[in-house]
Amino acid sequence: MNLYEKIVSREEKISLIGLGYVGMPIAVAFAKKIDVIGFDVNIEKIVLYKNGIDPTKEVGDEVIKQTTVDFTSDELRLKEAKFHIVAVPTPVREDRTPDLTPIESASRTLGKNLTKGSIVVYESTVYPGVTEEICVPILERESGMKCGVDFKVGYSPERINPGDQEHRLATIIKVVAGMDKETLDIVAKVYELVVDVGVYKAESIKVAEAAKVIENSQRDINIAFMNELSIIFNKMDIDTKAVLEAAGTKWNFLEFSPGLVGGHCIGVDPYYLTYKAEQLGYHSQIILSGRKINDDMGKYVAESTVKKMIKANKQINGSKVAIFGVTFKENCPDVRNTKVVDVIRELEEYGIEVKVVDPVADREDLLREYNIALSEVEDIKDMDAIIFAVPHKEFNNIHLEDVKGMYSTSSNIHSEVMSEVAATSEFEVCSEKNDFVLIDIKGIFNRKEAENVGLTYWRL
Repeated sequence: MNLYEKIVSREEKISLIGLGYVGMPIAVAFAKKIDVIGFDVNIEKIVLYKNGIDPTKEVGDEVIKQTTVDFTSDELRLKEAKFHIVAVPTPVREDRTPDLTPIESASRTLGKNLTKGSIVVYESTVYPGVTEEICVPILERESGMKCGVDFKVGYSPERINPGDQEHRLATIIKVVAGMDKETLDIVAKVYELVVDVGVYKAESIKVAEAAKVIENSQRDINIAFMNELSIIFNKMDIDTKAVLEAAGTKWNFLEFSPGLVGGHCIGVDPYYLTYKAEQLGYHSQIILSGRKINDDMGKYVAESTVKKMIKANKQINGSKVAIFGVTFKENCPDVRNTKVVDVIRELEEYGIEVKVVDPVADREDLLREYNIALSEVEDIKDMDAIIFAVPHKEFNNIHLEDVKGMYSTSSNIHSEVMSEVAATSEFEVCSEKNDFVLIDIKGIFNRKEAENVGLTYWRL
């Protein structure tokens, strides 16, 4: 009886190391079929899970209450499992080089508790070579065992899309890889327990690592192209969204749109690939160019906001701007590497007071990571400009008339005074028709409708 058969018959258990937006849904899915130990070093997170609370909102509180996952922060419990899945973050440092600290730490913890006959599968996004050249030596050193003799390793890149209720673990083909054929077969069979659409067997661990890192790099480059088009078309006074809708009528036109690219995947993974390329003597051109454009978009949005406010005769220093949405993507509480913060910081550099509204964001993480306290919708009054940065579904109930009521009441008086000055002066008064500035980054609202209700409207 091999390890897969022992797992299915519940003679052996699997462990999930790292219970975040990726690891927790995987643990819950496997727990419906086999025995699962869910391990995380974050004791507070474990307490929430044990109390039936899902801080990630990926599966919901009811699912957490009903799951049979054995949640723990006791690393000694890892000795009870023979099949281990490591799903910890792989961020970048300030200098945009890979920060392998989480995956190295997880490997040390697992190595100290590894038992003979185990298989370790890494899911974290890395550059080709990390699993075999960095993680395996750590596992060997901490366990005192030999890889290939006492334990085996595999790799299966995570493809879960946080906040996406359509593309889930069960509905996305899972790429799997193993250090040898026997390991590959077992890894494939284990994942087939929870992936309805099946698995794809990569020819090596490095191939699987490379496949994952280019998936997000490709998306990053395409969004960068859209962002560059937006910058160009805004200079031409052409609506980018209208251009993309027209171009999208061709069957092979790719559906991407401009936006702020943050988070723990698309905004990070390309740096892993370019870092490894630099080590091998090749300086990336396309990938880093795309990254540069996307990294600068927060500043571009802030500068565009200020320009619109100036044209609307707003006093910039001391003005008030509300931002709706601060997470890195819609309908997801994750604020890691969110580029909305870049917009906020840039506006603050101008002396602007910024209020942030987000019914989805993790308040504690936001306060701890960025020292940003959230406001309620009711608190948004007397604004000089409003920015809708993230299209959460909760914002669908906010209408343009509601938005108009959030601006400074002095704007109407200001407009009337400017109109009178323009009528009685021989000089032209440089002011836009509307001084209610609405920045709609992702195009939640209809441009013409916004302008018809008296708003100066701008979007990427």
